[in-house]
Amino acid sequence: MLGRTTLAKALPIEEVSARIEAALYSAGRPLSVDELVKASGSSRSTTLKVLNNLIQKAKSVFSALEVKELADGTFVFQLKPSYSPMIRRYAQRPLIPASSLKTLSYITYEQPVTSKRLLQIRGSQVYSHLRILRRMGFIEYENQRPRTYRTTRKFQAYFGLTDIESLKSSLPKYIG
Repeated sequence: MLGRTTLAKALPIEEVSARIEAALYSAGRPLSVDELVKASGSSRSTTLKVLNNLIQKAKSVFSALEVKELADGTFVFQLKPSYSPMIRRYAQRPLIPASSLKTLSYITYEQPVTSKRLLQIRGSQVYSHLRILRRMGFIEYENQRPRTYRTTRKFQAYFGLTDIESLKSSLPKYIG
């Protein structure tokens, strides 16, 4: 049986780099070093070395794009901030409609929250929001009456959240 370190040493550096590029490009969010180590199939030190090379390569190849290390130690492949205002008109519509995003933020803050409460706060359009959010895998419910909604692990991973309770305690109480 091959150990993980044996497999990692067998990968050519070009493959490690390609895997990191693919992870950064497709994630659409900042990735931690641990996530990039998993994606690369290589060691932490090799992953960090490749990341530094990618940062330098992006600087020399791209004018409007960058691979950047953020203050929290995560890495992101993104549009340089100076190009954001100019490019907005070309950007695709958002993944989550604004009205559904408001419902999602309310669920995040109040979870677990009943469908009855959501209906009171967000109105009858909440049912279409819930369908969208469930289809995306961001919320789940307990099949009881009334249904009780909460966010999923996919939601936490997508938005880079690790602890919903600390997030909730850091926000002001929603009055609605």
